[in-house]
Amino acid sequence: MEETVGAEGARMMQFIPWWLVLIQGIILLIIGGYLIAYPLQTLFVLLIFLGAYWFVSGIFGIISAAMTKQDVAWKVVLGILGIIAGLIILTYPYYSTILILPLLAIVIGVWGLFMGFVYLFRGFATKDWGAVILGIIGIILGIIILGNTLVTAILLPYIMGGFAILGGIVAIIGSFMMRK
Repeated sequence: MEETVGAEGARMMQFIPWWLVLIQGIILLIIGGYLIAYPLQTLFVLLIFLGAYWFVSGIFGIISAAMTKQDVAWKVVLGILGIIAGLIILTYPYYSTILILPLLAIVIGVWGLFMGFVYLFRGFATKDWGAVILGIIGIILGIIILGNTLVTAILLPYIMGGFAILGGIVAIIGSFMMRK
C-alpha cells in the first residue's frame, strides 16, 4: 500500500510544473519574511485577502447550490456564512485582525487537544508508543495554548512566518528536485 501511495504521489507531481512549485516557494519565503518583519501589517493584508476569498467563495457556493441539486442546504448555509464572514472582515478589517488571532489560537489549542486524544487512544489501542508520545505532546501543547491564548495570538504571526519560510525552502528545494 505504501508503494501505491508513493507511486500515486509521484504521478500527481508530474502534472505540476517544477517552476510553479518554485514560484510557490518564493512567495512563501516572501510572506514568511514579511510576517516576521511586519507581523500586524502582513496579517492585516492577509486577512483582507481571506475576507475577499470567503465573500467570493460564498457567492460561488450559492450559485453552485442553484445549479446542482446535491447538498443544496449545506451549500446555501456555507455560502451565506462565507458572504457574512467576508463582509464583516472587509467592513471591519482592523477589528477582525484583533479578534481573529485569539480565535485562531483557540481553534489551534482545541485542535491540538483533539488530535492529542486521538493519537493517545490510537496509540494505546495499537500499542504504538510513538503515537502515545505524540498524543501526550498534543494534549500538553493544546493546554498551554488554551491557557495562554493572548500570548499565543501575539506569537502566531511569528510562528506562521517561520512555517512559511520553512515551507518555502522545502518547496524551492523540491522544485529543483522535480526539475531533475
